[in-house]
Parts: sequence; C-alpha cells; structure tokens
Amino acid sequence: MQTGFQLFGPEHLAVIALVPITAGFLAVTRRRFPRTAKPIRYTLAFLLLVCTVSYYGNWILQGERMFPDHVPLELCDIALWLVIATLLTLKPAIFDVAYYWALIGTALAVVTPNLTNPTVFLEVQFFADHGLIVVAVLYLLWSGQMRPRRGSVARSLIALNILAALVGTFDFIYKTNYMFLRRKPDGETLMNLLGPWPWYIGVCEGLGLLLFPLLYLPFWRKRARMPAIQAEREAEVPAAQ
Repeated sequence: MQTGFQLFGPEHLAVIALVPITAGFLAVTRRRFPRTAKPIRYTLAFLLLVCTVSYYGNWILQGERMFPDHVPLELCDIALWLVIATLLTLKPAIFDVAYYWALIGTALAVVTPNLTNPTVFLEVQFFADHGLIVVAVLYLLWSGQMRPRRGSVARSLIALNILAALVGTFDFIYKTNYMFLRRKPDGETLMNLLGPWPWYIGVCEGLGLLLFPLLYLPFWRKRARMPAIQAEREAEVPAAQ
C-alpha cells in the first residue's frame, strides 16, 4: 500500500524534528547515568542492523533480483555500517569518516528523501534507517564520547572520492545508479537544484569542500578530551570495590 508521502508535510516535519530530539535525550541520559553508555550504543547498533536487514530482506521476499540492483553501495549504506562499527568499537578513525558522511549525506536524505510513491514499509524503513544514522552520530558527539580529529576533513573527503570512483566503476559496468552518479534521483531532492548531469556531480564535490570544513569548525583548536573508551571504562568502575 502506497502512503502518498508529502515532502515537508506534517509527518515529514515531525520526523525531521524527532531526530535531534532523540539524540539529545540519549545524550542527556548518558551524561546523567554514565553506565547507560554501552547499552545505548549497542541498542542503536542493533536497531541499525535490523533496519538494513529488513530492507534487503524485503526485496528477497518479493523475489527481486538482488545483484546488481539491490546491493548496499549507496553512500548511506556505507555510512550505516561505519556508524555501526563506531558504536561497537568507539574507534576515532571510523568516526572521522562517519561523522561527515552522516551529517551531510544522510541528514540531507532525511530532509529531502528520494521517495516516490513509497509503500508504508519503505517509507517507515527509510526514515528509521536514515534517521537512526544521524541520531547515533549526534548522540556520540553530544554525549562527549566521540569527536572528529584534526585531519578528519581531508581523510573523509579522500575516502568519499575513492568510494565514488569504485561505485562509479560498478555503475558503468552494470548500468546501475548507486550514489546517483549516472543520473539524478527520481524524487524531489537537493540534486534537482544542482544542474544537469554530469555538472551536479562537480557541484556536489564543491559542496563537500565547503560543508566538511564547516562541520569541523566547532572543534577547531579545542583541547582534546579524555579518550572515549578510557572515560567509559572509568564510568563503569564501581564506586566501592
């Protein structure tokens, strides 16, 4: 059953607002009750895993051909796995990339989703999937467990271009359109404002060069805090031995 999704309609605006509210609530909970840090992280990782498994499981149950049409090669697919890995390991090197990809690529997908006459399942799954990616990154950031490091802007941009080159090669060989490198998405997205193919790809590159440093700006020259894992371990040590 199709939902008749309305861009910036009441339901869409509610989802957009719910993302930072949820992240803020979880961050406050973690700061007030440090022992909740690991359960919150693991729960978010599990929910993200359920989202992606349910999405691809849905296509399998419908008898769709999985290769090459339903392969997790979208930017948000890769961001999801990076966020899951960060939630489970608290590795700064992974967060350095996930932070930018989630707060630019995935967050923009939440604001201007590529949804054209979706079913109820696909609409709910889309916003749960993309929304939780952003929630998880904001939670890690606002709770003080993770922060992007110096040099992360360059590393994340280089990683993004390497990924685009690999995915673009896959698109060329199999005539797919992952990362929208061969044509614009069908829905009403930001790319509709960026010019025709292939110029919008260059515009996206320029936006990345502008927005990635802006995302790092709040952390410029801030003194590094206690490493996240050490802080979490200390919080978990019982007050009385």
